[in-house]
Amino acid sequence: METIYLLFIVLLAAFLGFELIRKVPATLHTPLMSGSNAISGITLVGALVSSGSDNSTLTTILGTAAVTLASINVVGGYLVTDRMLGMFKKKDSN
Repeated sequence: METIYLLFIVLLAAFLGFELIRKVPATLHTPLMSGSNAISGITLVGALVSSGSDNSTLTTILGTAAVTLASINVVGGYLVTDRMLGMFKKKDSN
C-alpha cells in the first residue's frame, strides 16, 4: 500500500510541475532556471547521500542516476544563467 502512495505522490508532482512550467511565459524561463539551481543543489546533496549509502543495490543505482541528472541540471542552469547575464553586459568599442 505504501508503494501506491509513493507512486501517487511522484505522479502528482510530475503533473503539477509540468502544468506549472507550461503556464510560465517564455521571458521568465531563464530567471526561473537560475532560481531552481539552488533546489537542484539540494537534490544533488540528497542524491549523493543516497548513492553512497549501504542500503540495497536499487538505492545505489537510483542515487547514482539522481546524481547524474541533478549535476546536468545544475551545470546547465548555471551556463544558461551566465549566458543570460552576458547579454546585459556592455560591449567594448574596441
